[in-house]
Amino acid sequence: MAMLTVRNIPDELLGALHLRASQRGHSLETEVREILQSALGPQRQVKLGSLLAEVGRQAALSDEEFAVFEGSALATPGRLDGSAFDRDEANARGA
Repeated sequence: MAMLTVRNIPDELLGALHLRASQRGHSLETEVREILQSALGPQRQVKLGSLLAEVGRQAALSDEEFAVFEGSALATPGRLDGSAFDRDEANARGA
Protein backbone atom coordinates (compact mmCIF):
# COMPACT_ATOMS: atom_id res chain seq x y z
CA MET A 1 0.00 0.00 0.00
CA ALA A 2 1.07 3.55 -0.69
CA MET A 3 2.11 6.06 1.93
CA LEU A 4 1.15 9.72 1.98
CA THR A 5 2.89 12.63 3.67
CA VAL A 6 0.98 15.87 4.18
CA ARG A 7 2.96 18.96 5.14
CA ASN A 8 1.97 22.38 6.44
CA ILE A 9 -1.24 21.33 8.20
CA PRO A 10 -2.46 24.24 10.32
CA ASP A 11 -2.27 23.59 14.07
CA GLU A 12 -6.04 24.10 14.44
CA LEU A 13 -6.78 21.44 11.83
CA LEU A 14 -4.34 18.99 13.35
CA GLY A 15 -5.90 19.58 16.76
CA ALA A 16 -9.36 18.96 15.34
CA LEU A 17 -8.14 15.74 13.73
CA HIS A 18 -6.64 14.56 17.02
CA LEU A 19 -9.86 15.37 18.86
CA ARG A 20 -12.05 13.61 16.29
CA ALA A 21 -9.80 10.55 16.33
CA SER A 22 -9.83 10.32 20.12
CA GLN A 23 -13.63 10.74 20.25
CA ARG A 24 -13.98 7.78 17.92
CA GLY A 25 -11.30 5.70 19.60
CA HIS A 26 -9.08 5.82 16.50
CA SER A 27 -5.47 6.65 15.90
CA LEU A 28 -4.82 9.80 13.93
CA GLU A 29 -3.73 7.68 10.96
CA THR A 30 -6.91 5.59 11.04
CA GLU A 31 -9.10 8.67 11.30
CA VAL A 32 -7.45 10.37 8.32
CA ARG A 33 -7.78 7.15 6.30
CA GLU A 34 -11.50 6.94 7.15
CA ILE A 35 -12.05 10.61 6.22
CA LEU A 36 -10.38 10.01 2.84
CA GLN A 37 -12.37 6.81 2.27
CA SER A 38 -15.60 8.59 3.13
CA ALA A 39 -14.85 11.49 0.80
CA LEU A 40 -13.43 9.54 -2.13
CA GLY A 41 -14.41 5.88 -1.75
CA PRO A 42 -16.15 3.77 -4.39
CA GLN A 43 -19.65 4.93 -3.45
CA ARG A 44 -18.58 8.52 -4.31
CA GLN A 45 -16.87 7.72 -7.61
CA VAL A 46 -18.76 8.60 -10.75
CA LYS A 47 -19.57 5.60 -12.92
CA LEU A 48 -19.02 5.94 -16.67
CA GLY A 49 -22.70 5.37 -17.51
CA SER A 50 -23.77 8.08 -15.07
CA LEU A 51 -21.20 10.46 -16.50
CA LEU A 52 -22.34 9.81 -20.07
CA ALA A 53 -25.99 10.24 -19.09
CA GLU A 54 -25.17 13.59 -17.48
CA VAL A 55 -23.27 14.72 -20.58
CA GLY A 56 -26.29 13.75 -22.68
CA ARG A 57 -28.63 15.74 -20.44
CA GLN A 58 -26.39 18.78 -20.59
CA ALA A 59 -26.09 18.53 -24.39
CA ALA A 60 -29.90 18.84 -24.68
CA LEU A 61 -30.02 17.11 -28.07
CA SER A 62 -33.11 17.57 -30.21
CA ASP A 63 -35.04 14.47 -31.33
CA GLU A 64 -33.47 14.78 -34.77
CA GLU A 65 -29.94 15.00 -33.36
CA PHE A 66 -30.56 12.03 -31.09
CA ALA A 67 -31.92 10.00 -34.02
CA VAL A 68 -28.55 10.33 -35.75
CA PHE A 69 -26.95 8.36 -32.91
CA GLU A 70 -29.74 5.78 -32.78
CA GLY A 71 -29.27 4.95 -36.45
CA SER A 72 -25.47 4.71 -36.33
CA ALA A 73 -23.45 1.50 -36.40
CA LEU A 74 -22.37 2.26 -32.84
CA ALA A 75 -25.96 1.83 -31.68
CA THR A 76 -26.35 -1.54 -33.41
CA PRO A 77 -26.44 -4.48 -30.97
CA GLY A 78 -23.74 -7.07 -31.49
CA ARG A 79 -21.21 -4.59 -32.76
CA LEU A 80 -18.47 -6.08 -30.60
CA ASP A 81 -18.04 -8.89 -33.14
CA GLY A 82 -17.68 -6.32 -35.91
CA SER A 83 -20.87 -7.42 -37.69
CA ALA A 84 -22.38 -3.94 -37.80
CA PHE A 85 -19.22 -2.49 -39.33
CA ASP A 86 -18.85 -5.39 -41.78
CA ARG A 87 -22.45 -4.90 -42.91
CA ASP A 88 -21.96 -1.16 -43.37
CA GLU A 89 -18.74 -1.72 -45.28
CA ALA A 90 -20.42 -4.28 -47.55
CA ASN A 91 -23.28 -1.86 -48.20
CA ALA A 92 -20.81 0.87 -49.08
CA ARG A 93 -19.11 -1.43 -51.63
CA GLY A 94 -22.49 -2.36 -53.12
CA ALA A 95 -22.26 -6.00 -52.05
